[in-house]
Amino acid sequence: MDQIVSECEKLCLDINDKGVATHFDECDPLKGFRSKFKIPQVTDPSTNAIKSGVYLLGNSLGMQPKSARSYIDDELKKWEDHGVEAYFVKKNSWYEYDERCSNQLAELVGAKPSEVAIMASLTANLHFMMTSFFRPTSDRYKILMEDGAFPADAIAVRSHIHSRDLSPDDALILVKPRDGEYLIREEDILSLIRKHGHEIALVFIGGVNYFTGQVFDAEIITKLAHSYGCIVGFDFAHGVGNIKLNIHEWDIDFAVWCTYKYLNSGPGGIGCIFVHERHANDTSRPRLAGWWTHERNTRFLMKPELIPTPGALGYQISSPPILCIATLKASLDIFSEAGLDALIVKSKRLTGYMQLLIEALDTKNKVKIITPTDESKRGCQLSLIFSATSAKLILDALLSEGVFCDFREPNCIRVAPVPLYNTFADVYDFVSLLMKLINQYCDE
Repeated sequence: MDQIVSECEKLCLDINDKGVATHFDECDPLKGFRSKFKIPQVTDPSTNAIKSGVYLLGNSLGMQPKSARSYIDDELKKWEDHGVEAYFVKKNSWYEYDERCSNQLAELVGAKPSEVAIMASLTANLHFMMTSFFRPTSDRYKILMEDGAFPADAIAVRSHIHSRDLSPDDALILVKPRDGEYLIREEDILSLIRKHGHEIALVFIGGVNYFTGQVFDAEIITKLAHSYGCIVGFDFAHGVGNIKLNIHEWDIDFAVWCTYKYLNSGPGGIGCIFVHERHANDTSRPRLAGWWTHERNTRFLMKPELIPTPGALGYQISSPPILCIATLKASLDIFSEAGLDALIVKSKRLTGYMQLLIEALDTKNKVKIITPTDESKRGCQLSLIFSATSAKLILDALLSEGVFCDFREPNCIRVAPVPLYNTFADVYDFVSLLMKLINQYCDE
């Protein structure tokens, strides 16, 4: 953010001058990628003219790549021309379609291609992974996770604990923010591991907290947990495509994520798993298996005996849905073209610019950013806290003006300037409207 301030000074412009946003957009080396996405069109309430909305909700559902339709059409044509033989055509066969995407995903998450598989949904995959990696004993049966995890994770973990005839009240160790704070202190996570490590079977953390946008240090958590003999898993739903990940080197045992947020695969898009290579051929762990779990070279011998495919593919249950993977492939090809490192550089500038604009508002403390100010501890999301009544009113007013963000109980509005398709002008327009609405709806 210091660099942004320095650039404003060189331009002889105040941070609140829209000329800053215009300059940043003109100089943006990734500015062409916005045209590769469908941006929602809205009606300007003051002129009734149609305009592009300000979509700051990629942390919930990413924008549609314009190419997604043609990618689906290609697979429909293949189905039309070849029927089931499309699984085995020489070029781009369905039999290997998911693996080609897995190679691209592996680059995004910092893994080896053999450690990544595309399958099912995030919650189903969490159950699959816990079946294999949560192996409670009489002495080691507890799960450490963050309080305030996304409800899908919290519900899945509790239900899985019940399925093992255990009680969540006994088996769950929850790490919480301290009184009066929104963020979880990492030293509190590490302290609980040191205190209970001998009885913890699994440490399972959301790599980026959905509510606050806080990024946890997965490497440090994993290293300490492993020193106590714990298995470590992460949910990277809000991390993949958003922050720099290196999950192989961090030595994480398993991870799960969805693809419809920053990866833009569409509503209900396919899920993914990571299984570290050291578990690749470990058949001692039970797993829920299906025909597609079986290694490919003898799969069509149709034998009931299971020979698992090495690596993460050995956890697939059934044949992946081709049309769902097609939309993911459309987005992954855009990521490959843009480059994750370049996207993260822009993400930090966009989010830092938004933070500076909000902090410059004369709001008399009517809005508070609860996301970490340290850019290494966040991605592109900022979570804003208002009074409980004004937050919902402000959100509704933003939507009526064509600005897309979301509300989380009891008083939080989340915004995410995504570098693939958001602009600095988007950020400026959002904050300008926000100031007007704060004055209108927030009490003194």
